Amino acid sequence: MVFWNTERNPDYKAFVSVAEASGASVIVFHDREFSAEVVDDALDRLERAQFPREEQRAYDRRLREMRVYDGFTCALELSFDVNGAVYMFELRTEWFDELNQILDDIDAVMPEDEEEDDEGPIGGYFSKN
Repeated sequence: MVFWNTERNPDYKAFVSVAEASGASVIVFHDREFSAEVVDDALDRLERAQFPREEQRAYDRRLREMRVYDGFTCALELSFDVNGAVYMFELRTEWFDELNQILDDIDAVMPEDEEEDDEGPIGGYFSKN
C-alpha cells in the first residue's frame, strides 16, 4: 500500500490525475461517518485506564465534547490499484486525528489483561453483543 502525502499535497485532483496517468480503471471513494458510539466505548475504556486523576478528567471532558460530531464525516479516502499496489489518498479532520491520539493514549495505559481482549468496533469482525 502506498499512501499519498496529503500534508504536502492535499488536493485530490492531483491524486486522480496520477490514477488516470497510471492506467487505473477504477478509483474507489469511501467516506467515514463518525458515530458517538466510539466516544461511549472510549469513555468506558477510560474508566478502566490507569491515568492520573487530572489527566483522566481532561480526556473525559474532551471525549464528551466530541459527541457533537455524531453523524459528521470524519475521513475521506480515494484509492486505486495498479500492478498489485494499492495507492491511497486519505484526509481526516483534525478532531478525528485528536480522537485517535486519545484512543492510542488510553490503549497505552490499559491494564495488560484488558489490552488483548478489547479489539474495538472493527477488530476481528466479531461482535461481543
